[in-house]
Amino acid sequence: MAGTPASGAERGTSVPTAIAVTSPDLVLAPTDRQTPTAAVLQPPERQSLDDALSAVHLLLEQHGYVVVLYPDTLPVAYERRLHTVRSLLESDRVALLRSGLPPLALGVLVRQLRQLSVCDFSAGVVASAARLLSHYLYAGAVLGSVAKLDRVPVSLTSHANSWLPGSQFAVLTAPRPALVRIGSGKEAAGGTGAGGTATPGGTATAAANGTGGAPGAGGGSGGSRDVDQLAGPEFATELLVARGRLATDWPTTVLAPAWQAGAVHECPLPESSPLWWGTPRAVEFAAYLPDITVLYQLVSSVRREVCSWCGIDLIGDRCGFCSAAITPPEVHQRVAGALTRGTPT
Repeated sequence: MAGTPASGAERGTSVPTAIAVTSPDLVLAPTDRQTPTAAVLQPPERQSLDDALSAVHLLLEQHGYVVVLYPDTLPVAYERRLHTVRSLLESDRVALLRSGLPPLALGVLVRQLRQLSVCDFSAGVVASAARLLSHYLYAGAVLGSVAKLDRVPVSLTSHANSWLPGSQFAVLTAPRPALVRIGSGKEAAGGTGAGGTATPGGTATAAANGTGGAPGAGGGSGGSRDVDQLAGPEFATELLVARGRLATDWPTTVLAPAWQAGAVHECPLPESSPLWWGTPRAVEFAAYLPDITVLYQLVSSVRREVCSWCGIDLIGDRCGFCSAAITPPEVHQRVAGALTRGTPT
């Protein structure tokens, strides 16, 4: 049975896998002193191909492996540059992971991989853990308009309501899409209970294989009927909030108590958020697993596989480095109890 991460053999003594991103606002502040930063790659208009090759080659020399996370909104030229660099280096040690998560949640995922990179996991496991952990992120925003939102289904009524003064909408994009109108110029009434610990649930293997398994129905007894329509996590989380040009405290006063968030943190709104959400009038939020011990146990609980194409260790049903799929007979879904009923310790 895998142990919990600690100093010494499991954290901090080996060279960590390099985590890289395509924008500085995806590098959130670390939650502890052991979490390394992420390398920020440069777009083609700011860096020559030769310099880009040198930068990634240096990361490979220093770390052995590089895991790059980037949003699905990345300009085509920038994404093409990433693939060109990997091809010209002729390296199977660079993983390019494209994500459909909103900017704030993607930053949280990047930080979680940074935490795991200094644990006793191989680069292949760290890369494939991105798919697993994305199922345990509850990502959304409060928006002043959904007229240009194309990330979740929007009804004609909601489109029409976007033109009403003071309209606000709570939108959840992950792990399952949802949209609810929360008021017309007035905050929805919410509970004032303190954040606590919810009962965890879900299976790590199913989430790693992308077959559902993401936990979460219900959002606690506090809050209004509005927040009850946003299925919240059934395990202990903390909430990160990033404020844009929308005056609302709904995520902190209504959502956090209803979802029983253990703590609420704030950070600047990512630069790419207005484009992602279709409006600058947004307050983005993400609920996530904050404890490295739980993250470690979650990843450790999933059966390891060996990629038949590149030979690297992985979890789930797809290699993060070469994108080869594990054939169904090789995939064994096992519940290892990383998140079982009760309080994570």
